[in-house]
Amino acid sequence: MIVVKGRIAIRQGSTVLFSDYENGGPMWADTGPRAARVAVCFPEPYLHPPAVMVGISMWDIDGQTNQRADIRAEEVTETGFDLVFRTWGDTRVARIRADWTALGAVRDDDDWDVR
Repeated sequence: MIVVKGRIAIRQGSTVLFSDYENGGPMWADTGPRAARVAVCFPEPYLHPPAVMVGISMWDIDGQTNQRADIRAEEVTETGFDLVFRTWGDTRVARIRADWTALGAVRDDDDWDVR
């Protein structure tokens, strides 16, 4: 159980993880396991690591190959997280944009601690 002190903050963002079609990058030109990782920083820290939800909001993918995708938030801390997209096999991905939402407690001006 987590006891929440402070106020709750909901933060959202959108991030283009890569655009490999333009430059023949690995998501477009290579095969096998591949990953793209982008660090996302929150404008102010949460009191505890927040709940983070991610989803693909735009994908540009080759329709002639299998469409394999795994997207998730990893290494979630009070100050940010890594947005990670993975694919494998013969999948060819030109571009990915992901949207994210973080929900958690943040410091409130009325919070104080007398020690």
